[in-house]
Amino acid sequence: QVQLVESGGGLVQAGGSLRLSCAASGRTFSSYAMGWFRQAPGKERELVAAIRRSGVYTYYADSVKGRFAISRDNAKNTLYLQMNSLKPEDTAVYYCAASSRVAPPPLQKEYDYWGQGTQVTVSS
Repeated sequence: QVQLVESGGGLVQAGGSLRLSCAASGRTFSSYAMGWFRQAPGKERELVAAIRRSGVYTYYADSVKGRFAISRDNAKNTLYLQMNSLKPEDTAVYYCAASSRVAPPPLQKEYDYWGQGTQVTVSS
């Protein structure tokens, strides 16, 4: 069992930055590939960024490449998402999720544990 708690969301103007954190407790954090998903009102939840257990391999959705950076600190049991050059279309609830697979899978159903989400609102 892994418990995930996101923090760092908020209201920011377009062009601004936010850093999301996801604190993990329970089973060994380093045993899980991790992902950040987001869900905007009326839209399906989508994978934004993901990272392998070791942190070496990362994945980004095309919509955030060059603006977002995912990282993890296995010693601190924490996942991060640095979000720069934010746009109004980045407005969504952001969730972190853990998968027991070695490489981060693309589908929601392949993630075993989820946080409660943190709201990110980008004003124009």
